[in-house]
Amino acid sequence: MEWTKLWLDEPEEHDFPAAADYLDLLLPTDEVARIVDALRTSETQTKKAKDIMRASGLPLLPADNVHVQHNIQKVKRGNKLSPVLLVRGTPLLIADGYHRVCAAYHLTEDLIVPCRIAGL
Repeated sequence: MEWTKLWLDEPEEHDFPAAADYLDLLLPTDEVARIVDALRTSETQTKKAKDIMRASGLPLLPADNVHVQHNIQKVKRGNKLSPVLLVRGTPLLIADGYHRVCAAYHLTEDLIVPCRIAGL
């Protein structure tokens, strides 16, 4: 499976406020703003779905989860997914894109996932 056919080159604009909403539950507001700014300007890099899941410590959602299934169907229809937004820490935080990473894993755990990464 050619990963470049599955992913957009850049995150969608609505991904950044979504990441901020999630991070705001975990971190002080000024730190959230700094991290989101860093995610906007960082280079897109690639990681394997299985490695993102392992580093996050999050459970793999089942393929029949409504949001995971939506993303799997989106790919099967030929539509591209948005790169994921990650925050480096222990554990890795998936600030936006948890369902997309789970969908990628179900397609194949070795699937390359484009991501933006910022530090805590």
